Amino acid sequence: MSFNCGVVKKYVLAMTAVLLVFATLGWAADEKSDKADSDIAKRMDKAADVLKEIESAPDNGIPDNILGDAKCIAVVPSMVKVAIGFGGSHGKGVATCRIASGWSAPAPITVTGGSWGLQLGGQAVDLVMLVMNDKGMEHLLSSKFKVGADASAAAGPVGRHASADTDWKMKSEILTYSRSRGLFAGIDLSGTAISQDKDETRILYEKMEPFPDILTGKVSPPKESRTFLAAIEKYAPPSPQQGKVERPKTESK
Repeated sequence: MSFNCGVVKKYVLAMTAVLLVFATLGWAADEKSDKADSDIAKRMDKAADVLKEIESAPDNGIPDNILGDAKCIAVVPSMVKVAIGFGGSHGKGVATCRIASGWSAPAPITVTGGSWGLQLGGQAVDLVMLVMNDKGMEHLLSSKFKVGADASAAAGPVGRHASADTDWKMKSEILTYSRSRGLFAGIDLSGTAISQDKDETRILYEKMEPFPDILTGKVSPPKESRTFLAAIEKYAPPSPQQGKVERPKTESK
């Protein structure tokens, strides 16, 4: 009997140890998931702050008429240079496009830059990219493209009201801006690759949602995006002539 009791005790102790291990792993997984959820939520809030701070600067923001005509807006807060030399810039942000009801749910993106990072002295920068026409929107909806190679881009003009001599820049598919140490200006992002952040898309929507579905209004905005979308709606109201924005049709070849 004593032998059997000893065996039972050892078995109970072993099972208890196994259960504790699984419980610890479960807590660790939950903590990791909570941190990931927190990271994307904080990134969207930071993107909202970037827009607020840029637009609150007197006569030094993005021109009103440009924001009013933008079909999509992408914000990448605190993009950093992660290596010495060329091709070492990387950041994460969110993009949204105009739809019939206002603005689409945010789509997480990753941005990997080229030599432009050297021009900024390796400092962390906030990036804002405005898609200005259907062709540029088509590139964005493709889930991955390169600025300059796939989509034409130009450094965006700065100032609350753009003058007539900047009209030629409006022909670009994408206008790009940067902010570093309080200095806000247009920037050439040629060579920068932009793609869907699939990992954070799964975290934000609890499953993988196609990039075009998110940006054309087929996916409902999560509660974590309220602050970001409120900032977009405040600073980029629709222009009077702008109606529903639909996914551009690709010409058949």
